[in-house]
Amino acid sequence: MDASRRAGWSPHELTERRGERTVTDQSPNRRTELTGLALFLLLAFAAGGIGSLLQGADVGARYLVYERPAWAPPSWAFGIVWPVLYVLIGVAAWRVWRAAGSVWAAAGPLALWGVQLLLNALWPWVFFGLEAFWPAVAVIIVLDVVVLATIVAFARHDRPAAWLMVPYLLWILYASALNIAIAALN
Repeated sequence: MDASRRAGWSPHELTERRGERTVTDQSPNRRTELTGLALFLLLAFAAGGIGSLLQGADVGARYLVYERPAWAPPSWAFGIVWPVLYVLIGVAAWRVWRAAGSVWAAAGPLALWGVQLLLNALWPWVFFGLEAFWPAVAVIIVLDVVVLATIVAFARHDRPAAWLMVPYLLWILYASALNIAIAALN
C-alpha cells in the first residue's frame, strides 16, 4: 500500500495538495465523456441532416434518372451506409477529444474534423440541389483531402480513432469516382 493510501488520501488529492496537475486531473469524467460522445455523434448526424435538407426533395428519384456507371450502388444503399459512417465519424472525434484531455489539446485535429463535416454537408447541395456535377467534383475532392488530413491528425492522438475514419475515406473516394462518372455521363 502506498503512502498516500495509508494517509487516507487518494493520489488525486495528494497531487492537488502539492499543487501539481496530472493528466488524470484533466481527463474528462464519465459523465463528461458520455456528454462529449453524444455531442460528437449529434454533430456528425447534424452534418448529414443539413446535407439532406440542402439537397432537396426526391433525391432517390433524381438519382435514378441520372446516367450512372454500371458499378453505381442502388439508391437504398446510401441510407444504410451513411448512418454507420456518421457513428464512426462521431466516435472517432470523441476518442481524439478524450485522448487529448480537452477540446483545446485536440484543437487542430478537431478543426479539421469540423471542416470535413461542413464539406460533407455542402456536397449534397452542390450535387443534388444545384445539380452542378463538376463543381460537386471539386467539393468532394477537397473533402477527400481534408478527411485524409483528419486521419493523419487523429493518428497523432489516438490510432483507433484514425482507423475509424478509414471506412469513411474509402466511401467518399468511391463517391468521388461515382461523382466524376455521373458528371461525365450527364
